[in-house]
Amino acid sequence: MMKVAVLGAGVAGVAAAYYLWRDGHQVVVLDRQSGAARETSFGNAGGLCPSFAGPWAAPGMIGKVLKMALQKEAPIRFSFTPNPRKLAWLARWMGNCTAERFRANKLRMQRVAHYSNACLQDLAAAGLPVEFDYHRDGTLQVFRSQSDLKVVKGITQALDEYEVPWRLLDGEEARALEPALAASRAPIAGALYLPRDGSGDSHKFATGLAAYLAQQGVVFRYNTPVAALVKAADRVQGIRIEGQAELFTADAYVVALGPQTPFLLRPLGLSLPIYPLKGYSITARIDDPARAPRAALMDEYNKVMISRLGDRVRAAGMAELKGYGLAVDPGRVTFLKGVVREWFPEGVSIEDAQAWAGLRPMTPDGPAILGKTRYANLYLNCGHGSNGWTQACGTGKIVADIVSGRQPEVDLDGLTADRYA
Repeated sequence: MMKVAVLGAGVAGVAAAYYLWRDGHQVVVLDRQSGAARETSFGNAGGLCPSFAGPWAAPGMIGKVLKMALQKEAPIRFSFTPNPRKLAWLARWMGNCTAERFRANKLRMQRVAHYSNACLQDLAAAGLPVEFDYHRDGTLQVFRSQSDLKVVKGITQALDEYEVPWRLLDGEEARALEPALAASRAPIAGALYLPRDGSGDSHKFATGLAAYLAQQGVVFRYNTPVAALVKAADRVQGIRIEGQAELFTADAYVVALGPQTPFLLRPLGLSLPIYPLKGYSITARIDDPARAPRAALMDEYNKVMISRLGDRVRAAGMAELKGYGLAVDPGRVTFLKGVVREWFPEGVSIEDAQAWAGLRPMTPDGPAILGKTRYANLYLNCGHGSNGWTQACGTGKIVADIVSGRQPEVDLDGLTADRYA
């Protein structure tokens, strides 16, 4: 048994803490916030969508991003501020927007996502007192026009390659599958139904699992900002915590700090190309369950996902490459409300919706960064991008296996920091 420090109490860090605790380790989780899942994991889309898992870097994406930037309510925005880290990230990202690189990265992300989905189902069936509005009603990827349907052939070919089941529906069939669409004002030229997908609240999952683990002896040290990792030869000697003179020490250290990870690791000579993409969400109360969606709905034109979380509906989307600011843009909130009203004009109390903005820790190629570093007792669980909730249980299990000296059940090719060496 080892003493393992997990840095970060987001959904990825808490999931890793669970598997490390299950392996018999003494686990301590440190986080700068006052509780679990208060940052990136707080208000994400809620979709548990292994079928969608794939890199942002894709063929044609460079042109698509430039075209979207000209739209009035562009799903993607970026600033031209000449920040060296951002420019370096963009250069790497553009280098991955080829068919060959996309296929390799998509396969890697699919490998982790479907493994993670199995891990989450096992955890949900384990009888733990963790309620997180989990349900498996699939995802409807909805296309508004015939021209939008042109991408379906490429999508379904990829789904077939990754052995993901799907059904192509016309508008009438989509409304029959999701009766809440009966009142929709949005046109439906067609829809892809992905039955394996589900939805759940990552914040409720992380806080519930953290509370359970605390009862089992896992220590959660909140309001504990990590200032630095102190090295000694080829090992991490300890953690310097802001305002404390004494080092916090452990036998092993797992870094799951989302967008903040590169800042902590750079002084150790570890350079990770993780940069934040800002996203937005709104969460609204359901007034009439019969008129609210069951399946998650992906509005392909607006790049907005709408999912049901118990007695609430969440809509999330946007991607802003503008740095680390967390201010909520009222225009983005208004846009999300308009999208929900268009699809589900009845049954959802949209005016009272809670708005949120968060940062997705993106790698330029797509896959998360997992496992060992050049330091013998330092491990990574970071760079999950917009797939953190979908991949958290799988990456937590993978990293716990590595820390415990076991061979992970998933091939690590393309999933470690070595790919950036």
